[in-house]
Amino acid sequence: MGLFEWLGIGGKPRDAPVEAKPEIPDIQDNVRDSGQTFMFGRADSGERVDEKSSLQIATVYACVRLLAETVASLPLHLYRYQGEDGKEKAMDHPLYKILYRQVNSEMTSFSFRECMMTHLLLWGNAYAQIVRDGKNEILGLYPMIPQNVEIDRDESGQIYYIYHAYEDDKAGETGKDYYFKREEVLHIPGLGFNGLVGFSPIGMMKNALGSAIAVEKYGSAFFRNGAQPSGVLEHPSVLKNPEKVRDAWESVYGGASNAHRVAILEEGMKYQAISLPPEDSQFLETRKFSVEEICRIFRVPPHLVQSLEHATFSNIEHQGIDFVQHSITPWIVRWEQAIIKDLLLEEEQDIYFPKFNVDGLLRGDYQSRMNGYSIAFSNGFMSPNEIRRLENMNPIPAEDGGDDYYLNGSYTKLKDAGSAYGVNTEGTPPKQDEPDEEEEQPEEKESEGDSENQLSENRRKGRRTIS
Repeated sequence: MGLFEWLGIGGKPRDAPVEAKPEIPDIQDNVRDSGQTFMFGRADSGERVDEKSSLQIATVYACVRLLAETVASLPLHLYRYQGEDGKEKAMDHPLYKILYRQVNSEMTSFSFRECMMTHLLLWGNAYAQIVRDGKNEILGLYPMIPQNVEIDRDESGQIYYIYHAYEDDKAGETGKDYYFKREEVLHIPGLGFNGLVGFSPIGMMKNALGSAIAVEKYGSAFFRNGAQPSGVLEHPSVLKNPEKVRDAWESVYGGASNAHRVAILEEGMKYQAISLPPEDSQFLETRKFSVEEICRIFRVPPHLVQSLEHATFSNIEHQGIDFVQHSITPWIVRWEQAIIKDLLLEEEQDIYFPKFNVDGLLRGDYQSRMNGYSIAFSNGFMSPNEIRRLENMNPIPAEDGGDDYYLNGSYTKLKDAGSAYGVNTEGTPPKQDEPDEEEEQPEEKESEGDSENQLSENRRKGRRTIS
């Protein structure tokens, strides 16, 4: 404070309220730990659950494979807005080839999307490095293992990604950390609390999957022990080396190949069974319930993983449609919006958009499709070539009517719909055609000939006729 300000000369008066300086927002680190809320680990059943052990469950593997291959097999195109409601394929855009055919020099679009979907289903997040050239055009996409990726914020609140690389010759040892800006990573998050990082479905359902692993281990141990209840060997005296007796018993009578062999007990030994049979512990029912539970986690109809217990001929088609609407659609919407956010420039987001084509999954049987095409063709909102494209058939040339639209059962062209009622497409009656003079001349000659014949007839009868 200067002397004049201390004396109250100039500036603000001493009793003026002090203006508070704007504080820099303190952004909490809610990104780093958000993805670690549900982690892999040991379940309540005592079994360790992670991405590798969960994939060894047959139903988990089937669900992950089904969802990953379905999304990867759908055609993915980049479109350009055309007018208010029109669109066309943007085949001249560099991103079109990457999305549709080949994402980098080592991966096709199918294998890339299959890998990314597997990451999403197991870890809840999918990451890919974006490689651009000097013109900011994308040259390729490379997937990153989600367990090696960490998300954080800098001092200004901007998100950045850290990839912890591991060297092949030193397994388990940290190599080099790579830092990426937000615009250098394609990130597709799954279900989460903050919308930035997704939770692992495997980590969230750890106890349910741990029970499935425990049931499988129980069944394996049951058949390994010869499908016989485990028990104890009783000896009337004290054994100096009981382990040797147990090992000898297991080597002779253990395993499925040694089932139902006759046991020989010496020195007054007795075998006492202490385990319950599988029927009492409801082993098979528990395994069936695990299949339904895992399908419920991944929102997959059981018949698609070959569990046909509740499937019928009347409802299986509707279950397939439900699978597309409620299982596949949310995943492809995540993909489409992430592509717009991370792969398209800000000035391109109002011009281009990606789109998965799910029409092939919604195709009915042949008779249903033909009936639908017949209705569409007869009512004038589908042309023959549009129908042929849906059936993967070559188009009919335009001059032969392949692009024409027809209306009603007479298959009148749509532009000529009112001609049968004396009204054209503008709503005015058509002009009447005037008779041609050349066509009237023969009639005049014929009438002249008739007059001459009549005159001759009258003269012959002696009557005078005035012509």
